[in-house]
Amino acid sequence: MRVRRTFAFVDLSGFTALTEAEGDERAVSVIAVFRSTLRDICSRRAVRIAKWLGDGAMLVSVDSKPLLAAALELKFAATTAAEPINVKCGIAIGHVILLEGDDYIGHAVNVAARLCDLADGDEVLALSELVPELPSWAVVQSTDEVVLRGLEQTLTVVRLCLNEPDPGAIPDPICHIPLTAATAYERRRDANGATLLFCSDSCLETWVERPVQVIREEPGSVREVWMR
Repeated sequence: MRVRRTFAFVDLSGFTALTEAEGDERAVSVIAVFRSTLRDICSRRAVRIAKWLGDGAMLVSVDSKPLLAAALELKFAATTAAEPINVKCGIAIGHVILLEGDDYIGHAVNVAARLCDLADGDEVLALSELVPELPSWAVVQSTDEVVLRGLEQTLTVVRLCLNEPDPGAIPDPICHIPLTAATAYERRRDANGATLLFCSDSCLETWVERPVQVIREEPGSVREVWMR
């Protein structure tokens, strides 16, 4: 069956050197953090992790926007973590063959993998046709014409990143991406009247559906504190 999908390959940059320098146990620890972070991001943004690839992963989504947001959030989370790591990513879109219900064969898959190979450090590379699907808090850093290994056709590729943080930016309470009124998907107020900005409907929904925190002041009395 032929379907149209958006694909991303993500990979820990410099993982081989890390393993050599710091040992297998440290490498496993880094992979565990990487996978846990990616699972959280993809489950919230409704992006499927098609397969794990050692120190990387293949992602797939019917819609481009959530996958682009997931890749950029992963980049943000990796570089702002207490112990930063470099995660590179390649993203492509196209019609492919869905094989046996859980595997994808086609040009778009190959392009995404090659773009990930081409990326340096913490770069996110994508086909230029995906630019209209970028979230409002992301920008195109540069555009290049490239020929990928094993492919003859020249492709227009963009490097993606988050907007430069504004001094007055407010972090999304779920993913912590810095936002302004101009780049936020939605605005709400918490119980204290403070402004909250959300990057997407998925982060907003996660915040809205969080359970109420209940604080017991004394035996027999309960005070509800709405953390939303």
